[in-house]
Amino acid sequence: MIFFIKLIEQLEGIRLTEFGVRPLSKEGLIGILTSPLIHGDWSHLYSNSVSFLVLGVTLFYFYNKIAYKVFFLIYILSGFGTWLAARDSWHIGASGVIYGLTAFLALSGIIRKYYRLIAISFIVIFFYGSLIWGALPLKVDLPYSWEGHLWGGIVGSILAFVYKNEGPQKPRSPIEDEDDLEEDEDDNPYWMNTDIEP
Repeated sequence: MIFFIKLIEQLEGIRLTEFGVRPLSKEGLIGILTSPLIHGDWSHLYSNSVSFLVLGVTLFYFYNKIAYKVFFLIYILSGFGTWLAARDSWHIGASGVIYGLTAFLALSGIIRKYYRLIAISFIVIFFYGSLIWGALPLKVDLPYSWEGHLWGGIVGSILAFVYKNEGPQKPRSPIEDEDDLEEDEDDNPYWMNTDIEP
């Protein structure tokens, strides 16, 4: 869809920037839904599309039970955060969503302490860790929405903690199972068993 939208822009000689997020303005509210679909140029679109595809597939493959909730919340809340607190300009692009996905995937595996998901976290950090610099106001009048990046990262990080007990979990070890069994036995010691016949 995002390629189709960009193609229409080019063929019709129009720009859909006004469908981006405009902070604290009524006309900018629609951008919470539409801004990730609008991109400045083909280079911007291509770079975002590759990352969006890779991170999206990773999310839905490894966190399939909660992927829809996580994706939806990142999509909406990163845009809302940008609308709430960002420079007075039009903010467009899927970068906020990408930063949200990156933050969630980078933290979630570590929080869950599950080696397979930790491996995914490290892979994401290795390939996308440098994105953190894009979420900082390193100089005045940056040509990209560092605020959108920052809000995406914040939302993704929070969701990693919110959903830490949902979705894939670290398998229980035999020792943990034995401990639980012993606790169950201790809850009903033999001298309190009322089912024993005299």
